[in-house]
Amino acid sequence: MSVVAYLKIGELAKQTQLTVGTLRYYSDIGLLQPVHIGDNGYRYYAQNASEQVQFIKKAQALGFTLEEIKQILDVRNGGDIPCDLVQSLLNNKIEQLAIQIKQMTLFKGELEEYRASWAKNPEPISKEEVCPLIASVPLH
Repeated sequence: MSVVAYLKIGELAKQTQLTVGTLRYYSDIGLLQPVHIGDNGYRYYAQNASEQVQFIKKAQALGFTLEEIKQILDVRNGGDIPCDLVQSLLNNKIEQLAIQIKQMTLFKGELEEYRASWAKNPEPISKEEVCPLIASVPLH
Protein backbone atom coordinates (compact mmCIF):
# COMPACT_ATOMS: atom_id res chain seq x y z
CA MET A 1 0.00 0.00 0.00
CA SER A 2 1.42 3.33 -0.99
CA VAL A 3 1.11 5.97 1.70
CA VAL A 4 2.23 8.80 -0.58
CA ALA A 5 -1.39 9.85 -1.21
CA TYR A 6 -2.08 10.07 2.50
CA LEU A 7 -1.23 12.60 5.17
CA LYS A 8 0.84 11.70 8.18
CA ILE A 9 -0.65 12.89 11.45
CA GLY A 10 2.04 15.58 11.77
CA GLU A 11 1.13 16.98 8.37
CA LEU A 12 -2.54 16.99 9.29
CA ALA A 13 -1.68 18.76 12.55
CA LYS A 14 0.09 21.52 10.61
CA GLN A 15 -2.81 21.90 8.17
CA THR A 16 -5.44 22.09 10.92
CA GLN A 17 -3.39 23.94 13.55
CA LEU A 18 -4.20 21.26 16.10
CA THR A 19 -1.71 19.24 18.08
CA VAL A 20 -0.82 15.69 17.18
CA GLY A 21 -2.17 14.70 20.60
CA THR A 22 -5.55 16.25 19.83
CA LEU A 23 -5.74 14.44 16.50
CA ARG A 24 -4.77 11.15 18.16
CA TYR A 25 -7.51 11.73 20.72
CA TYR A 26 -10.04 12.45 17.96
CA SER A 27 -8.94 9.22 16.32
CA ASP A 28 -9.13 7.25 19.58
CA ILE A 29 -12.73 8.35 20.24
CA GLY A 30 -13.82 7.75 16.65
CA LEU A 31 -14.14 11.30 15.36
CA LEU A 32 -11.34 10.98 12.85
CA GLN A 33 -10.48 7.71 11.16
CA PRO A 34 -7.03 7.03 9.77
CA VAL A 35 -7.19 5.25 6.42
CA HIS A 36 -4.07 3.31 7.28
CA ILE A 37 -1.89 2.57 10.27
CA GLY A 38 1.61 1.60 9.20
CA ASP A 39 3.74 -1.15 10.66
CA ASN A 40 5.61 1.65 12.41
CA GLY A 41 2.37 2.76 14.12
CA TYR A 42 2.10 5.96 12.08
CA ARG A 43 -1.43 7.03 11.33
CA TYR A 44 -2.15 8.05 7.78
CA TYR A 45 -5.19 10.12 6.87
CA ALA A 46 -7.01 10.86 3.63
CA GLN A 47 -6.25 14.15 1.90
CA ASN A 48 -9.72 15.45 2.91
CA ALA A 49 -9.15 14.73 6.63
CA SER A 50 -8.52 18.44 7.24
CA GLU A 51 -12.09 19.11 6.04
CA GLN A 52 -13.42 16.69 8.65
CA VAL A 53 -11.30 18.39 11.32
CA GLN A 54 -12.70 21.75 10.20
CA PHE A 55 -16.21 20.30 10.59
CA ILE A 56 -15.34 19.19 14.12
CA LYS A 57 -13.97 22.65 14.98
CA LYS A 58 -17.07 24.39 13.56
CA ALA A 59 -19.37 22.07 15.48
CA GLN A 60 -17.41 22.79 18.66
CA ALA A 61 -17.71 26.53 17.97
CA LEU A 62 -21.49 26.02 17.97
CA GLY A 63 -21.24 24.41 21.39
CA PHE A 64 -21.52 20.77 20.39
CA THR A 65 -19.61 18.35 22.59
CA LEU A 66 -17.24 15.79 21.11
CA GLU A 67 -19.78 13.09 22.02
CA GLU A 68 -22.51 14.95 20.12
CA ILE A 69 -20.19 15.47 17.16
CA LYS A 70 -19.50 11.72 17.14
CA GLN A 71 -23.25 11.06 17.05
CA ILE A 72 -23.55 13.40 14.07
CA LEU A 73 -20.63 11.78 12.26
CA ASP A 74 -21.95 8.29 13.02
CA VAL A 75 -25.27 9.16 11.37
CA ARG A 76 -23.43 10.59 8.35
CA ASN A 77 -21.07 7.60 8.16
CA GLY A 78 -24.16 5.37 8.25
CA GLY A 79 -25.27 6.97 4.99
CA ASP A 80 -27.87 9.39 6.35
CA ILE A 81 -27.86 13.17 6.48
CA PRO A 82 -27.74 14.15 10.17
CA CYS A 83 -29.51 17.53 9.90
CA ASP A 84 -32.54 16.40 11.95
CA LEU A 85 -30.21 15.25 14.73
CA VAL A 86 -28.25 18.52 14.52
CA GLN A 87 -31.45 20.56 14.84
CA SER A 88 -32.62 18.46 17.79
CA LEU A 89 -29.26 18.84 19.54
CA LEU A 90 -29.30 22.57 18.81
CA ASN A 91 -32.79 22.94 20.27
CA ASN A 92 -31.61 21.18 23.43
CA LYS A 93 -28.62 23.55 23.64
CA ILE A 94 -30.89 26.58 23.30
CA GLU A 95 -33.17 25.26 26.07
CA GLN A 96 -30.17 24.62 28.34
CA LEU A 97 -28.82 28.11 27.64
CA ALA A 98 -32.18 29.64 28.54
CA ILE A 99 -32.07 27.81 31.89
CA GLN A 100 -28.46 28.89 32.48
CA ILE A 101 -29.27 32.51 31.59
CA LYS A 102 -32.14 32.50 34.07
CA GLN A 103 -29.91 31.02 36.79
CA MET A 104 -27.12 33.48 36.06
CA THR A 105 -29.54 36.42 36.07
CA LEU A 106 -30.81 35.37 39.49
CA PHE A 107 -27.24 34.95 40.73
CA LYS A 108 -26.28 38.36 39.35
CA GLY A 109 -29.20 39.91 41.25
CA GLU A 110 -28.07 38.19 44.43
CA LEU A 111 -24.53 39.51 43.98
CA GLU A 112 -25.83 43.02 43.33
CA GLU A 113 -27.82 42.81 46.58
CA TYR A 114 -24.66 41.88 48.48
CA ARG A 115 -22.76 44.72 46.85
CA ALA A 116 -25.45 47.25 47.80
CA SER A 117 -25.75 45.88 51.33
CA TRP A 118 -22.00 45.87 51.87
CA ALA A 119 -21.67 49.42 50.54
CA LYS A 120 -24.27 50.64 53.07
CA ASN A 121 -23.10 48.57 56.04
CA PRO A 122 -19.46 47.59 55.73
CA GLU A 123 -18.43 45.01 58.29
CA PRO A 124 -15.87 46.01 60.91
CA ILE A 125 -12.36 44.73 60.38
CA SER A 126 -11.86 41.48 62.24
CA LYS A 127 -8.53 39.78 62.58
CA GLU A 128 -10.18 36.38 63.10
CA GLU A 129 -11.82 36.23 59.67
CA VAL A 130 -10.25 36.56 56.26
CA CYS A 131 -13.04 38.90 55.15
CA PRO A 132 -16.06 39.63 57.35
CA LEU A 133 -18.11 40.52 54.28
CA ILE A 134 -17.76 37.05 52.79
CA ALA A 135 -18.05 35.47 56.24
CA SER A 136 -21.48 37.09 56.58
CA VAL A 137 -22.85 35.25 53.53
CA PRO A 138 -25.02 32.25 54.39
CA LEU A 139 -24.30 28.97 52.60
CA HIS A 140 -27.29 27.68 50.65
